[in-house]
Amino acid sequence: MSERLPIMYNKKPCYDIVFTQSFRELAGELQGLYGGPEQQGLESRKICIVTDSTVDGLYGGQVQEQLEGICRKVVKYAFPSGEEHKNLDTVKDIYTFLIRENLDRKDLLLALGGGVVGDTTGYVAATYLRGIDFIQVPTTLLAQTDSSIGGKTGVDFDGYKNMVGAFKMPRLVYMNLDTLRTLDDRQFFSGFAEVMKHGLIRDGILYQWLIENMYEICDRDPDVLQEMLLRSCTVKKNVVEKDPTEQGERALLNFGHTIGHAVEKYKNFQLCHGECVALGAVAAAYISWKRDMLSMEEYYEVRDMFVPFRLPISVEDIDPQEILRLTKSDKKMASGQITFVLLKKIGKAVLDRTVTDQEILDAINEIHFSDEDAHA
Repeated sequence: MSERLPIMYNKKPCYDIVFTQSFRELAGELQGLYGGPEQQGLESRKICIVTDSTVDGLYGGQVQEQLEGICRKVVKYAFPSGEEHKNLDTVKDIYTFLIRENLDRKDLLLALGGGVVGDTTGYVAATYLRGIDFIQVPTTLLAQTDSSIGGKTGVDFDGYKNMVGAFKMPRLVYMNLDTLRTLDDRQFFSGFAEVMKHGLIRDGILYQWLIENMYEICDRDPDVLQEMLLRSCTVKKNVVEKDPTEQGERALLNFGHTIGHAVEKYKNFQLCHGECVALGAVAAAYISWKRDMLSMEEYYEVRDMFVPFRLPISVEDIDPQEILRLTKSDKKMASGQITFVLLKKIGKAVLDRTVTDQEILDAINEIHFSDEDAHA
């Protein structure tokens, strides 16, 4: 059964998140958005589906078929899949395609895919002709629980994560949870890291629920996944509504990302984003323990609860000093100081700008699996 979660902006309705199990309701949702006289209908508009080569083969034709007939024209642009294509070169290629297809400000983009597709399409929508509408149709767990919600868009620049971006709210987020069936295990559990993050930073009850429903989540039970996503997205909704442009509280969503992004870049994106978030979360929980914010037992529980969900808690072949240096290039730096997210307790995160280089280095060493560890 479909469910709906409204997102507010400045205390006014902004867009809805729709949770469903197919693409059958997509056309009706778009007609509902643009059906009124003041919206001038969809009949005069073009829709450009932006996707990647992997998702295009799975769902591109199906979604295009759903949209044929409700608008003036449907076109589709697919770029090669992979984080390495989340850059300004891809943005330029999409601009060129839109110009050749004569898309104007009344037309709209539809992002069909994971976080790379959603972030890239959102940035194009924010900047093409100074802004056109776009729809998020996320097909990965990572995108459904995190990147499709909240209006943060952007691309990587010279390997630095999301260094170029803009805030651009979608008109709709449409989640077909059936797409999670086609994810390989690594991508599915990578997305789960963000779900776990939401429980750790704002909802201890969600965190316990995830543990209690571990087997059903790992088996991808449809009803359990829908409840999981509704609860996880509610956490993000509550944060982004209070701070839509990340002036304060929204930075809590960066839990695990400071060290995680540094590891991700150091490993040249060979690790999945969620795997790096899990590593960063362990490191942040370690600092929280050493500052007596978490007990030792709580720290080890947080660390070990990533394991059943096939997420790493240590990483080989890294240079801790280089990881420390890379944290200093993170976009979350302010006045030369990193804004770190720590756990005051499970379910309550706090922002801290006093974390020292030595504390960060100790945390990196905690997640570094070295040759000495192997022979200990």
